[in-house]
Amino acid sequence: MEDNGVLPAIIERLAGTPARVEELTMELEDEMLTMKPDGKWSIKEEIGHLSDLEPLWSGRLDDFIDREPELKPADLTNRKTHEANHNGTSLITLLNEFRQERGRLVARLMGLDQDELLHAALHPRLKTPMRVIDLAYFVAEHDDHHLASIREIINKGTA
Repeated sequence: MEDNGVLPAIIERLAGTPARVEELTMELEDEMLTMKPDGKWSIKEEIGHLSDLEPLWSGRLDDFIDREPELKPADLTNRKTHEANHNGTSLITLLNEFRQERGRLVARLMGLDQDELLHAALHPRLKTPMRVIDLAYFVAEHDDHHLASIREIINKGTA
């Protein structure tokens, strides 16, 4: 099972997400950051959500390391994000928390050995086997989804 050398590029994507979030949001006024178009999450809630999921990603890395047959399930209700009051938290705090959490995840990914990289475990919702590279790609795509949501809010707010 080869990854064709793609894992380092995916890890680089993951490492760059905090900078991309900062670039999109650092100059925004608080009114824009807390705006909830169509009742969806605000920009601050989108950022907070990214941090809220870091323990899940880390826990799933533990599953690979521990050779678990199935990965930890996600809370599909996103209760942590809904209850966190991210809109009441400063942008800089949200950005710093995400940068720190993501830095830990990237460091862990870079420290995995070949056996850990090759172990496959069942994704609990998708019911498909995943390896570390699949998880990393899944997280990168999740990041991009939320970055696109942030950009959409910005576009609606400046239209």
